[in-house]
This record gives sequence, structure tokens and C-alpha cells, in this order.
Amino acid sequence: MNRRVIAAVSDMLFASKIRGTAEHLNVTVDFARTEEGLFDYAKTEVPSLIILDLHETRFDPVALAARLKSDERLRAVPVVAFFSHVEAELRRKALEAGVEHVLPRSVFTQRLAEILSVGP
Repeated sequence: MNRRVIAAVSDMLFASKIRGTAEHLNVTVDFARTEEGLFDYAKTEVPSLIILDLHETRFDPVALAARLKSDERLRAVPVVAFFSHVEAELRRKALEAGVEHVLPRSVFTQRLAEILSVGP
């Protein structure tokens, strides 16, 4: 079965890296433009993984993480979030919201193939 990932990532550089790596690994990635869009994607088929950019500006990614972890169908789906390493407070808030794996952008990029293919 093909892994399916939902990414709430609008940064073109990271979206391109995720898309290219996913294609190479035969992983399906849906990019959600809104919080509701992410839930719409997740309702069609529960994903293997959700990726959040903690610097997303279209919605509050920390609030989205808390909502994901309170949803009965989605709470067991692993969430990987990435952030600028100088934003320690943002990392703390994401962990408090229930994000299991909060990685600096550089680590996320280095481990992207592993994250997409087998999980965090």
C-alpha cells in the first residue's frame, strides 16, 4: 500500500523538497492550503503522516496540531513539525499541543526521505 501524507506547508522551497522526495519514494502527498482543507483530505482517507510547518502564516499550526490530536480519527496519526531552530518557544508550544516530532528545519530536510518512507 502506498503511504499517504498530508502536508500543511506553503513555503515553496520546502513544498518542492517534500514533493520531489515523495515522488522518488512513491509516497502520495496532499498539500493542504487551509486548516479545513487538511481535515477534508484526512476525511477521505486517514493519512500515514501529517507534516506541519510551524511558521505557516495562513493559519495557526499549533492550534491545528491541538485540533488534530483532539480528533478521534486522527489523534493516532503521527505529526512531524519543523521550525527555525532559534524559535525555542514555538517548539515548546507544538510539543504541548501534542506534536510528537518537532524538528529544526535542517534536521527535517536531512531526514526527509526517512520521514516520508517509514515515519519519524
